[in-house]
Amino acid sequence: MLKKIIEWSINNKFMVILATLFLIAWGMYSLYNIPVDAIPDLSDVQVIIYTEFPGQSPRTLEDQVTYPLTTAMVSVPSAKVVRGYSFFGYSLVYVIFDDGTDIYWARSRVLEYLNYAAKRLPQNVTPTLGPDATGVGWVFEYTLSSKKRSLQELRSIQDWYMKYGLTAVEGVAEVASIGGFVKEYQVTIDPIKLMAYDISINMVEMAIMNSNNDVGGEIIEMGEMEFMVRGLGYIKSIEDIKTIPIMVDPKRGTPVYLRDIADVTIGPLMRRGIAESNGEGEVVGGIVVMRYGQNALEVIRKVKDKLEELKGGLPEDVKIETAYDRSGLILHAIDTLKSKLIEEILIVAIVCILFLLHFRSAMVAVFTLPTAILISFIIMKMQGINANIMSLSGIAIAIGAMVDAAIIMIENAHKHIEHENEKPPDQRRDHWMLILESSKEVGPALFYSLLVITVSFIPVFTLEGQEGRLFKPLAFTKTYAMGAAAILSITIVPVLMGYWVRGKILPETKNPLNRLLIGIYHPVVNFVLRFPKLMIVFLVVMLAITWIPFSRIGSEFMPPLYEGDLLYMPTTMPGISITKARELLQQTDKIIRQFPEVERVFGKVGRAETATDPAGLDMMETTIMLKPEDQWRQGMTVDRLIDELNQSIQFPGLTNAWTMPIKTRTDMLSTGIKTPVGVKISGPDLAVLENLGKEVEAVVRKVPGTLSAFAERTVGGNYLDFDINRQAAARYGLTVGDVQKVIQIAMGGMSITYTVEGLERYPVNLRYSRELRDNIDSLKRVLVPTPAGQHIPMDQLADIIPRKGPMVIRSEGSRPNAWVYVDIKNIDVGSYVRQAKIAVAESIKLPQGYNIVWSGQYEYMARAEKRLMLVIPMTLFIIFFILYLNTRSLPKVAIVFLAVPFSLIGAFWYIYFLGYNLSIAVWVGIIALAGLDAETGVVMLLYLDVAYDELKNKGLMNTLADLKNAIHHGAVQRVRPKIMTASVIIAGLLPIMWSHGAGADVMKRIAAPMIGGVTSSVLMELLIYPVIYLLWKRRGLSSGDVLK
Repeated sequence: MLKKIIEWSINNKFMVILATLFLIAWGMYSLYNIPVDAIPDLSDVQVIIYTEFPGQSPRTLEDQVTYPLTTAMVSVPSAKVVRGYSFFGYSLVYVIFDDGTDIYWARSRVLEYLNYAAKRLPQNVTPTLGPDATGVGWVFEYTLSSKKRSLQELRSIQDWYMKYGLTAVEGVAEVASIGGFVKEYQVTIDPIKLMAYDISINMVEMAIMNSNNDVGGEIIEMGEMEFMVRGLGYIKSIEDIKTIPIMVDPKRGTPVYLRDIADVTIGPLMRRGIAESNGEGEVVGGIVVMRYGQNALEVIRKVKDKLEELKGGLPEDVKIETAYDRSGLILHAIDTLKSKLIEEILIVAIVCILFLLHFRSAMVAVFTLPTAILISFIIMKMQGINANIMSLSGIAIAIGAMVDAAIIMIENAHKHIEHENEKPPDQRRDHWMLILESSKEVGPALFYSLLVITVSFIPVFTLEGQEGRLFKPLAFTKTYAMGAAAILSITIVPVLMGYWVRGKILPETKNPLNRLLIGIYHPVVNFVLRFPKLMIVFLVVMLAITWIPFSRIGSEFMPPLYEGDLLYMPTTMPGISITKARELLQQTDKIIRQFPEVERVFGKVGRAETATDPAGLDMMETTIMLKPEDQWRQGMTVDRLIDELNQSIQFPGLTNAWTMPIKTRTDMLSTGIKTPVGVKISGPDLAVLENLGKEVEAVVRKVPGTLSAFAERTVGGNYLDFDINRQAAARYGLTVGDVQKVIQIAMGGMSITYTVEGLERYPVNLRYSRELRDNIDSLKRVLVPTPAGQHIPMDQLADIIPRKGPMVIRSEGSRPNAWVYVDIKNIDVGSYVRQAKIAVAESIKLPQGYNIVWSGQYEYMARAEKRLMLVIPMTLFIIFFILYLNTRSLPKVAIVFLAVPFSLIGAFWYIYFLGYNLSIAVWVGIIALAGLDAETGVVMLLYLDVAYDELKNKGLMNTLADLKNAIHHGAVQRVRPKIMTASVIIAGLLPIMWSHGAGADVMKRIAAPMIGGVTSSVLMELLIYPVIYLLWKRRGLSSGDVLK
C-alpha cells in the first residue's frame, strides 16, 4: 500500500504540490491565530463553593456550613476530592473533578447538589459558586496609590470604578480587590442611654432597616400622561442616619433620634487582607482572574487596553502600577522556543549539506520541517491546544527525527543516481523511474519507523493529573509533527526529489566526510567480525556498569519550571494580629526590594476578595517581579538569588518558603500543599491533630535535606467563649438566642443594611463602643435587656472564658486535617520522602482513627511512576507488533529491539553526568528515545538486509566469508545514512541544552536522555549489529576464506 502511495504521488505531482501549498497556507493562518500561553493549564477541574457567615468563628463555620456542604458534595458524580476550609467569617469548599470533566457540566452538577445541601444551612446563609476560573487564572495584578488620598478612597475607586470596568473585559471571570479600607457607616450605641430610654437593640436595628428603602406606587395618570410613583427613602448621608427616629419619648412627647443614643461616624470595615508595594507602605490592589479556557495573552492585552481607557476617568493624583503581568513570561517563553526551533532547523540544514554536498538535496529534507510544523499547528488549533512551552517543545524534540525519513530517501536516491551514472548514457533509465525505485526501496520501512516513534508516546497520553496536563500537549504536538513528517515522506518528498535531486551528484567515494567515516569504520567492522564473542562480552559489561549511574540518580516529580518571577510565601504563627502582619509584610518586602535583580515587589497578607484565594492572616504572599537576566549580577542564578533572599529574611516565628506564582496557585488548589513535600494528618480531634503535626515537624526537621518544616497549629487561635447558663437566663425570661443577639450585635457588630449612593454601596454597622468591649471586665458588665424591662449584666448569664481554638479548619473527604509543610534543599523529592517516611514511622505512633498521607509533588510523582510502570511495557509490545508487521520476522524485530538497552547506557550516564534527577520530564525523554531507537535500528538493519539480499539473489551467499563480505558492505559502505540519521537527531536537540529561561530546565531534562541515548545506541549498533547479524545468518553456511 505504501509503495502504491509513493507511485501515485509521483504520477500526480501537480495535485501533491497543490495540496502541500494549501496545507502550508492553512498552517500559516493557524499559526497566527492560535491561542498563546506560557504553560498548559495544570489545574484540576474544580468548582469552588464560597459561603459568607459574618462574625462566625471557624468552629461554627465548620459545624454549620462546611461539614454539611462537604458531606453533600462527596457524592457528586466524577468528584474525586472534596476539600473544605473554614475561616473566620467564611467557608470555602473545593470540589475537584476527574480529568476530562467539562467544567460547566461540573458546575451544573454542583449547583444541583447545592440546592439540596442549602436546606441544611443556617437561615440567611447563602452559598455561591466561585468564578469559572482555574489555579492559573491570576494573569494580571495592579496597584492603586496616591499621595493625597486615603486608602479608603482608593478602595472605593477600586471597588466601584476599576473593578467593574475590568470585569467587563472579554475573558475576565472576576476582578478581586485586596488592601485598603472599605468604607462603613458605624453606629456606636450607648447601652446606658438605651437603658434610660428603655430601648432594645432590636428596636434600633429595625428602625435603621425601615429607614433605608425606596418603594414603588405603581402608575397614575395625570393630564393624559403616565407618572411612575416612587417613595424615596434611601439613606444618602451620615445626617440621614443620625436623624432616624427610634421612638417617641412618652414623657416629653418628642422623637428619640438615633443620634440621641448613639454616635454615628464613617470608619473602616474590619478587614482580613492587606496589600503592600515595594516595602513603601500600603496600597490598594486588584487581581484580574481569567476565565477558564481563554487565551491568556489576548486577555492581558485587552485588560491593558481597558486600563488605559479607565485611567482617563481617574483623579490625576491616583497612580496605577503593574504588580504582576504574565504576558512577559508568555512572550519570553514563546520567543525562546521559536528561536530554538529556528536554530534547530538551521543546524539540521547544515548537517544535511555537509553529508550530501548538494544544496538542493538538502533543501528537500529541510522543506519537510516547516511544512510538518505548520500541519501540526492546523491540528493544534482544531483541537484547542495552546501554543505554549510544552506544546512547542514537542515540536522541538521531534525536529531531528522528522527529517530522518527524507534524508534516508534522498541519500538512497543519490546512491541509485550514482550507480546509474556509471552506465553508458544510452543505457541509463529515466530520472523519475530512478526516484520511484529508490523511494519504494526504503520508503515503507522508514514510514513504519516513523510510525513507531509516534506510537512510542502512548505512555505519555496515559498520564493523569498535573503531569498529564503538562506533558500531553507535548505528546500531541510531537505526534502530529511526526505523523505529518511520515505522510510528507511518502508524498511530497519523492516529488521534490524528482525535481531537485538533479545535476551533478558527487559520488559517495569523493565526499571527504564520507571517506573519513569509511576510513574509521572499516577496521572496526573487520575487528568485530573477527571477534564476535568478545563483542558480546563487551556488550554485557557495558550494560552491567550502567547500573552505577542508575543507582545513584535521585528522583523528583518535576524540575523547577522557572517562570521569570518568584513568590515568597512565609507562614506565621496562627493568631497573629493584622497590625503585626502588616508590619512583617512591609519589612520583608523592603528587604526583597533592595536586591538589584528585583524590579518590583507586591505583597499581600490574608486573602483577596475571591473564592480562588484560600489564605488566612497567617499566610503572606509576595510576588517578586525580576529584571531580565542580562541585568543581574555576574554569576547570579535563580537558586543563588533564592539562597541570598532566604538568608536576608530571618524573623522569629516566620517560616520561609520560596516558589513561583503559577506553580503555587496550581499546587495549592490541586493538593492544598504549597511546598514540594507535604504531610496530611487526618483524624477526628483537632487538638490531637495539632500534637501529631508538631511531632512530625520535629522529626522531619532532622531529616537531611530539610530546608524548613512547619506544622499548622490547628488550635492556635485565640477564642473568647461566652458559655451561657441556660437556667440563669431562664430565670429572667431570656432564651439563649436573646443573649446571643446581644453578643452578636452589640459586641461583634453586625452590618444591618447598605446605603445606596449612586453606583456605590456601603454597609451600616451597629455595635457597642470599643471601650465597652475591649477587655473581659468590660464585657462582663454588658447589659442584656429582659422582657420585664430589666437589664442584667452579662456575667450573671454567662461565663466568659478565654480559650485556644482553630484559626482555620481544613478537611478532606469531610475529615479534619492537619498539614505539615516541608521545603527541601540539595536533595531529590523521592529520596527525601523515603528517608522521612522511615523517620516518622520509627518515631511516631498514630492513635486509632488517625492516618498520615504524604502529599505535594511526591503525590504526583508516585501516581505517575505507578502509571508508567504499567503502560511502558504495553507500549513496547505495541512497537514490537508494528515492527513485526513491517519485517514479518521475529529475529529482525529482536535485533531492532536491542537498540533499547543500547540507548539506556548513554541516557543514564549522561543524566548522571549532568546531575539531573529522574523526573517525569526525564522519563518522557526516555519514552521518546525508545521510538528513536527503533528508527536507528530499522535503518541499520535495512542496509544489512539490502546487502545480504543482493548477494543472495546473485547466488553468491555460500560461505561464511560471503556473509561477512555482505555485512561489511552493508555496514561500511552505507555508514553515511546511519550517521546522518543520528547526527540530525542529536544536532536538532543540542540547541535545547544551551538554552535558558522559562521552560529550559524541563526541556533539558527531556532532551538529555535522547542525546545520550541516541549517541550510545548508534555507537553500539555500529559495533554490535554486524556481530548479531553474523551470528543469526551464519547457520547453514560453510566456513570459507577470510574477509576480503
